Amino acid sequence: MTAATSGTAKVTLPSVYQILIEREFAAPASMVWRAITEPELVRQWWHANRGEITTCEIDLRVGGSWRYAMRPFSGEEFAFYGEFLEIVPNEKIIQTETFEPFPDATATNTTTLTERHGTTRLRTLVQHQTAQARDMHINSGMEPGPQDAFDLLEQTAISIA
Repeated sequence: MTAATSGTAKVTLPSVYQILIEREFAAPASMVWRAITEPELVRQWWHANRGEITTCEIDLRVGGSWRYAMRPFSGEEFAFYGEFLEIVPNEKIIQTETFEPFPDATATNTTTLTERHGTTRLRTLVQHQTAQARDMHINSGMEPGPQDAFDLLEQTAISIA
């Protein structure tokens, strides 16, 4: 099932340590929540049509861990992992995020979902420990991937109904 996308993710830099990603989804918050927290649903969108997800583990509880790994169509497998710090179902997740090759550059991501009239705004604030880590993240070409992944995320959320 392919649906029209409701928008494009907006990426801004609120401070020298932060990246803010925002996007509207044409789906209720409960469906977006499921699509970002259930492994079988995350597998449908996190790859951003750039490869194969090889690992998708989510222990959705405070103190629980998560790990996603992907093998791009042309390249070597890479992985991200972290720990859940705060969870408010259908509203907020605060979690750490580490890109496996850089274990000392852990960021803290605060994702909030705000629903209005059946449309959900997802907002992720990525808080890096240093300006250098934030700049490495931005300069990694990170923006096109989330754009495509969020299009698939929206389709996944809509398909839950």
